[in-house]
Amino acid sequence: MNRTIMNFSALAGLGVLLLAATPARAGINWDAVSGKEVVLFYPGQSSYEWALTGSSMSGADDFRKGKDCATCHVGEEKDMGPQIVTGKPRVFKSGEKPSIEPAPIANKPGSIAATVKTANDGTNIYVHVDFNEGAQPNAGQAKEFATTVSVMFNNGKVSEANRAGCWAACHEDSAGMPAANGADRSMYLPKTRAKITRQGGGDTLAAPDKIAGLKADGYQLEFWQAELNPGQPAKAATQIVFDKQEEVKNVVTAQATQKGGVWSVTISRPLNPGAPFTAIAPGNNYFVALAIHAGHTAERFHYVSFERSLTLNSGAADLIAVKQ
Repeated sequence: MNRTIMNFSALAGLGVLLLAATPARAGINWDAVSGKEVVLFYPGQSSYEWALTGSSMSGADDFRKGKDCATCHVGEEKDMGPQIVTGKPRVFKSGEKPSIEPAPIANKPGSIAATVKTANDGTNIYVHVDFNEGAQPNAGQAKEFATTVSVMFNNGKVSEANRAGCWAACHEDSAGMPAANGADRSMYLPKTRAKITRQGGGDTLAAPDKIAGLKADGYQLEFWQAELNPGQPAKAATQIVFDKQEEVKNVVTAQATQKGGVWSVTISRPLNPGAPFTAIAPGNNYFVALAIHAGHTAERFHYVSFERSLTLNSGAADLIAVKQ
Protein backbone atom coordinates (compact mmCIF):
# COMPACT_ATOMS: atom_id res chain seq x y z
CA MET A 1 0.00 0.00 0.00
CA ASN A 2 1.29 3.50 -0.84
CA ARG A 3 0.67 5.24 2.47
CA THR A 4 1.18 8.73 0.99
CA ILE A 5 -1.94 8.62 -1.25
CA MET A 6 -4.64 7.21 1.01
CA ASN A 7 -7.89 9.16 0.68
CA PHE A 8 -9.73 10.64 3.64
CA SER A 9 -12.30 7.83 3.99
CA ALA A 10 -9.56 5.22 4.01
CA LEU A 11 -7.69 7.21 6.64
CA ALA A 12 -10.80 7.52 8.77
CA GLY A 13 -11.43 3.79 8.49
CA LEU A 14 -7.85 3.12 9.54
CA GLY A 15 -8.35 5.34 12.54
CA VAL A 16 -11.33 3.27 13.63
CA LEU A 17 -9.28 0.10 13.26
CA LEU A 18 -6.42 1.54 15.29
CA LEU A 19 -8.78 2.60 18.06
CA ALA A 20 -10.34 -0.85 18.14
CA ALA A 21 -6.95 -2.54 18.31
CA THR A 22 -5.52 -0.29 21.02
CA PRO A 23 -5.74 -1.95 24.46
CA ALA A 24 -7.24 -0.08 27.37
CA ARG A 25 -4.60 1.33 29.68
CA ALA A 26 -4.07 -0.77 32.76
CA GLY A 27 -5.23 1.26 35.76
CA ILE A 28 -2.63 -0.37 38.00
CA ASN A 29 -0.31 1.68 40.20
CA TRP A 30 2.75 -0.54 39.79
CA ASP A 31 4.72 1.54 42.29
CA ALA A 32 2.35 0.22 44.95
CA VAL A 33 2.79 -3.44 43.92
CA SER A 34 5.65 -5.45 45.39
CA GLY A 35 7.88 -7.25 42.91
CA LYS A 36 9.82 -10.50 42.88
CA GLU A 37 13.17 -11.02 41.20
CA VAL A 38 13.03 -13.76 38.59
CA VAL A 39 16.29 -14.59 36.83
CA LEU A 40 16.06 -15.98 33.32
CA PHE A 41 19.00 -17.93 31.95
CA TYR A 42 20.16 -19.23 28.60
CA PRO A 43 19.28 -22.98 28.45
CA GLY A 44 21.00 -24.10 25.25
CA GLN A 45 19.81 -27.42 23.82
CA SER A 46 18.29 -28.70 27.06
CA SER A 47 15.07 -30.64 26.58
CA TYR A 48 12.50 -32.49 28.67
CA GLU A 49 14.18 -35.79 27.79
CA TRP A 50 17.61 -34.35 28.60
CA ALA A 51 16.35 -33.35 32.06
CA LEU A 52 15.37 -36.97 32.73
CA THR A 53 18.76 -38.39 31.73
CA GLY A 54 21.34 -38.74 34.50
CA SER A 55 24.35 -38.80 32.18
CA SER A 56 23.25 -35.43 30.76
CA MET A 57 21.70 -33.55 33.68
CA SER A 58 23.13 -33.75 37.19
CA GLY A 59 19.72 -33.46 38.89
CA ALA A 60 17.90 -36.05 36.76
CA ASP A 61 17.74 -38.66 39.52
CA ASP A 62 16.30 -36.16 41.99
CA PHE A 63 13.78 -35.00 39.40
CA ARG A 64 12.68 -38.58 38.76
CA LYS A 65 12.21 -39.02 42.52
CA GLY A 66 9.80 -36.08 42.63
CA LYS A 67 11.83 -32.91 43.14
CA ASP A 68 10.87 -29.89 41.04
CA CYS A 69 13.45 -28.08 38.92
CA ALA A 70 12.85 -24.86 40.83
CA THR A 71 13.49 -26.50 44.22
CA CYS A 72 17.10 -27.23 43.36
CA HIS A 73 17.99 -24.57 40.81
CA VAL A 74 16.34 -21.26 41.71
CA GLY A 75 19.27 -19.11 42.82
CA GLU A 76 21.71 -20.79 40.43
CA GLU A 77 20.52 -19.19 37.19
CA LYS A 78 23.21 -16.48 37.15
CA ASP A 79 25.86 -19.21 37.30
CA MET A 80 24.26 -21.70 34.89
CA GLY A 81 23.45 -19.35 32.02
CA PRO A 82 26.96 -17.91 31.51
CA GLN A 83 28.40 -21.44 31.40
CA ILE A 84 25.87 -22.74 28.90
CA VAL A 85 25.91 -19.75 26.54
CA THR A 86 29.63 -20.11 25.75
CA GLY A 87 29.23 -23.57 24.25
CA LYS A 88 31.94 -24.95 26.52
CA PRO A 89 31.63 -27.95 28.91
CA ARG A 90 29.73 -27.14 32.08
CA VAL A 91 31.72 -27.33 35.30
CA PHE A 92 30.26 -28.78 38.51
CA LYS A 93 31.77 -29.74 41.85
CA SER A 94 31.42 -33.36 40.79
CA GLY A 95 33.18 -32.75 37.49
CA GLU A 96 32.39 -31.64 33.94
CA LYS A 97 29.26 -32.21 31.92
CA PRO A 98 29.16 -31.91 28.11
CA SER A 99 28.29 -28.65 26.38
CA ILE A 100 24.61 -28.22 25.54
CA GLU A 101 25.12 -25.35 23.09
CA PRO A 102 26.61 -26.40 19.75
CA ALA A 103 26.00 -23.02 18.08
CA PRO A 104 26.96 -20.28 20.57
CA ILE A 105 26.19 -16.65 19.73
CA ALA A 106 29.37 -14.69 20.40
CA ASN A 107 29.24 -12.17 23.27
CA LYS A 108 25.68 -13.06 24.26
CA PRO A 109 24.93 -12.51 27.96
CA GLY A 110 24.12 -15.69 29.89
CA SER A 111 21.22 -14.42 31.99
CA ILE A 112 18.72 -11.60 32.46
CA ALA A 113 17.38 -10.50 35.85
CA ALA A 114 13.75 -9.37 35.80
CA THR A 115 11.44 -7.86 38.39
CA VAL A 116 7.98 -9.37 38.09
CA LYS A 117 4.78 -7.89 39.48
CA THR A 118 1.25 -9.24 39.14
CA ALA A 119 -2.17 -7.74 39.82
CA ASN A 120 -5.82 -7.99 38.80
CA ASP A 121 -8.70 -5.55 38.53
CA GLY A 122 -11.53 -8.06 38.85
CA THR A 123 -11.76 -8.43 35.08
CA ASN A 124 -8.19 -8.90 33.90
CA ILE A 125 -4.92 -10.28 35.20
CA TYR A 126 -1.74 -8.25 34.62
CA VAL A 127 1.87 -9.39 34.54
CA HIS A 128 4.39 -6.54 34.67
CA VAL A 129 8.04 -7.26 33.88
CA ASP A 130 10.99 -4.85 34.21
CA PHE A 131 14.32 -6.00 32.80
CA ASN A 132 17.55 -4.85 31.19
CA GLU A 133 18.53 -7.27 28.44
CA GLY A 134 22.09 -5.95 28.34
CA ALA A 135 24.28 -5.62 25.26
CA GLN A 136 22.72 -8.15 22.91
CA PRO A 137 24.44 -9.12 19.66
CA ASN A 138 22.07 -9.21 16.69
CA ALA A 139 21.53 -12.88 15.88
CA GLY A 140 19.56 -12.01 12.73
CA GLN A 141 17.05 -14.81 13.31
CA ALA A 142 13.85 -12.88 14.04
CA LYS A 143 13.53 -10.07 11.50
CA GLU A 144 10.38 -8.32 12.70
CA PHE A 145 11.07 -7.96 16.42
CA ALA A 146 14.17 -7.27 18.46
CA THR A 147 12.77 -8.69 21.69
CA THR A 148 9.85 -10.92 22.66
CA VAL A 149 8.54 -11.45 26.19
CA SER A 150 6.45 -14.57 26.78
CA VAL A 151 4.47 -15.59 29.84
CA MET A 152 3.77 -19.33 29.91
CA PHE A 153 0.57 -19.92 31.87
CA ASN A 154 -0.19 -23.38 33.21
CA ASN A 155 -3.58 -23.99 34.81
CA GLY A 156 -2.06 -26.78 36.93
CA LYS A 157 -3.38 -29.56 34.69
CA VAL A 158 0.00 -30.06 32.99
CA SER A 159 1.77 -31.99 35.72
CA GLU A 160 5.06 -32.03 33.80
CA ALA A 161 5.06 -28.23 33.61
CA ASN A 162 4.07 -27.93 37.29
CA ARG A 163 7.49 -29.41 38.04
CA ALA A 164 9.62 -28.52 35.02
CA GLY A 165 8.13 -25.32 33.63
CA CYS A 166 8.58 -24.80 29.90
CA TRP A 167 10.84 -27.86 29.57
CA ALA A 168 7.60 -29.87 29.51
CA ALA A 169 6.97 -28.45 26.03
CA CYS A 170 10.55 -28.51 24.72
CA HIS A 171 11.66 -31.84 23.33
CA GLU A 172 14.75 -33.46 21.90
CA ASP A 173 13.15 -33.59 18.45
CA SER A 174 11.74 -30.06 18.36
CA ALA A 175 13.08 -27.59 15.79
CA GLY A 176 16.71 -26.73 16.46
CA MET A 177 17.19 -29.56 18.95
CA PRO A 178 19.65 -32.49 18.67
CA ALA A 179 17.19 -35.10 17.34
CA ALA A 180 15.16 -32.80 15.08
CA ASN A 181 16.94 -34.05 11.95
CA GLY A 182 15.83 -30.97 10.08
CA ALA A 183 12.17 -31.21 11.11
CA ASP A 184 10.37 -27.97 11.91
CA ARG A 185 8.51 -29.55 14.83
CA SER A 186 7.03 -27.07 17.31
CA MET A 187 6.60 -27.38 21.05
CA TYR A 188 4.22 -30.10 22.26
CA LEU A 189 3.15 -31.72 25.55
CA PRO A 190 4.35 -35.24 26.49
CA LYS A 191 0.98 -36.93 27.04
CA THR A 192 -0.15 -36.07 23.52
CA ARG A 193 2.36 -38.55 22.11
CA ALA A 194 1.95 -42.32 21.82
CA LYS A 195 5.45 -42.80 23.26
CA ILE A 196 8.27 -40.61 24.58
CA THR A 197 11.85 -41.84 24.19
CA ARG A 198 15.21 -40.18 24.79
CA GLN A 199 14.83 -38.81 21.26
CA GLY A 200 11.44 -37.24 21.94
CA GLY A 201 7.89 -38.14 20.95
CA GLY A 202 7.95 -37.75 17.19
CA ASP A 203 4.71 -37.16 15.31
CA THR A 204 2.68 -40.20 16.40
CA LEU A 205 -0.13 -38.96 18.63
CA ALA A 206 -1.73 -40.81 21.49
CA ALA A 207 -4.99 -42.68 20.83
CA PRO A 208 -7.92 -40.42 19.84
CA ASP A 209 -9.86 -41.13 23.04
CA LYS A 210 -6.84 -40.13 25.13
CA ILE A 211 -6.35 -36.95 23.11
CA ALA A 212 -10.02 -36.07 23.58
CA GLY A 213 -9.78 -36.70 27.33
CA LEU A 214 -6.69 -34.53 27.69
CA LYS A 215 -8.40 -31.68 25.87
CA ALA A 216 -11.53 -31.99 27.97
CA ASP A 217 -9.41 -31.87 31.14
CA GLY A 218 -7.67 -28.65 30.10
CA TYR A 219 -4.25 -30.21 29.52
CA GLN A 220 -2.62 -27.28 27.72
CA LEU A 221 -0.26 -24.35 28.15
CA GLU A 222 -1.05 -20.77 27.20
CA PHE A 223 1.61 -18.37 25.97
CA TRP A 224 0.92 -14.65 26.35
CA GLN A 225 3.39 -12.66 24.28
CA ALA A 226 4.60 -9.11 23.77
CA GLU A 227 6.69 -8.51 20.66
CA LEU A 228 8.92 -5.47 21.01
CA ASN A 229 10.95 -3.00 19.00
CA PRO A 230 12.46 0.12 20.62
CA GLY A 231 10.33 3.19 20.06
CA GLN A 232 7.35 1.25 18.72
CA PRO A 233 4.10 0.03 20.34
CA ALA A 234 4.18 -3.53 21.63
CA LYS A 235 2.38 -6.18 19.59
CA ALA A 236 0.45 -8.85 21.51
CA ALA A 237 -0.11 -12.47 20.54
CA THR A 238 -1.62 -15.56 22.16
CA GLN A 239 -0.58 -19.17 21.61
CA ILE A 240 -1.69 -22.53 22.98
CA VAL A 241 0.54 -25.58 23.23
CA PHE A 242 -1.10 -29.00 23.18
CA ASP A 243 -0.02 -31.48 20.50
CA LYS A 244 1.67 -28.52 18.79
CA GLN A 245 2.31 -24.84 19.31
CA GLU A 246 -0.46 -22.85 17.68
CA GLU A 247 -1.33 -19.18 17.47
CA VAL A 248 -5.00 -18.72 18.38
CA LYS A 249 -7.41 -15.82 18.67
CA ASN A 250 -5.61 -13.10 20.55
CA VAL A 251 -7.02 -12.39 24.01
CA VAL A 252 -3.90 -10.62 25.29
CA THR A 253 -2.92 -6.97 25.32
CA ALA A 254 0.61 -5.66 25.73
CA GLN A 255 2.15 -2.31 26.59
CA ALA A 256 5.85 -1.55 26.75
CA THR A 257 8.30 1.29 27.23
CA GLN A 258 12.09 1.35 27.26
CA LYS A 259 14.12 3.88 29.19
CA GLY A 260 17.82 3.79 30.04
CA GLY A 261 18.07 0.27 28.65
CA VAL A 262 15.25 -1.02 30.89
CA TRP A 263 12.14 -2.50 29.31
CA SER A 264 8.90 -2.15 31.28
CA VAL A 265 6.35 -4.56 29.81
CA THR A 266 2.78 -5.15 30.92
CA ILE A 267 0.85 -8.12 29.53
CA SER A 268 -2.83 -8.47 30.40
CA ARG A 269 -5.38 -11.19 29.79
CA PRO A 270 -9.07 -11.44 30.78
CA LEU A 271 -9.65 -13.62 33.81
CA ASN A 272 -12.31 -15.51 31.88
CA PRO A 273 -11.97 -15.06 28.11
CA GLY A 274 -13.98 -18.20 27.36
CA ALA A 275 -13.02 -21.45 25.67
CA PRO A 276 -10.44 -22.69 24.94
CA PHE A 277 -8.80 -20.63 27.68
CA THR A 278 -8.76 -21.36 31.40
CA ALA A 279 -10.81 -19.15 33.72
CA ILE A 280 -8.53 -17.73 36.43
CA ALA A 281 -10.33 -17.57 39.77
CA PRO A 282 -9.46 -16.79 43.40
CA GLY A 283 -8.66 -19.76 45.59
CA ASN A 284 -6.80 -21.68 42.90
CA ASN A 285 -3.08 -22.02 42.30
CA TYR A 286 -1.62 -21.73 38.83
CA PHE A 287 1.92 -21.70 37.44
CA VAL A 288 3.79 -19.26 35.23
CA ALA A 289 7.23 -19.12 33.68
CA LEU A 290 8.89 -16.44 31.58
CA ALA A 291 10.86 -16.47 28.35
CA ILE A 292 12.69 -13.58 26.71
CA HIS A 293 14.02 -13.64 23.17
CA ALA A 294 16.56 -10.82 22.86
CA GLY A 295 18.88 -9.69 20.10
CA HIS A 296 16.60 -10.80 17.24
CA THR A 297 16.71 -14.46 18.29
CA ALA A 298 14.08 -17.11 17.55
CA GLU A 299 13.01 -20.61 18.64
CA ARG A 300 15.35 -22.10 21.28
CA PHE A 301 17.82 -19.18 21.42
CA HIS A 302 16.08 -17.52 24.35
CA TYR A 303 16.27 -16.96 28.11
CA VAL A 304 13.90 -18.92 30.34
CA SER A 305 12.87 -18.96 33.98
CA PHE A 306 11.88 -21.80 36.22
CA GLU A 307 8.21 -22.12 37.07
CA ARG A 308 6.62 -19.90 39.72
CA SER A 309 3.25 -20.44 41.43
CA LEU A 310 0.54 -17.80 40.97
CA THR A 311 -2.73 -17.05 42.73
CA LEU A 312 -5.26 -14.22 42.91
CA ASN A 313 -5.65 -11.83 45.85
CA SER A 314 -4.25 -13.95 48.69
CA GLY A 315 -2.75 -17.32 49.46
CA ALA A 316 0.52 -19.21 49.42
CA ALA A 317 2.22 -18.61 46.09
CA ASP A 318 5.35 -17.06 44.64
CA LEU A 319 3.30 -14.41 42.84
CA ILE A 320 0.05 -13.07 44.28
CA ALA A 321 -2.01 -10.97 41.86
CA VAL A 322 -3.76 -8.70 44.37
CA LYS A 323 -6.86 -6.85 43.20
CA GLN A 324 -6.17 -3.16 42.58
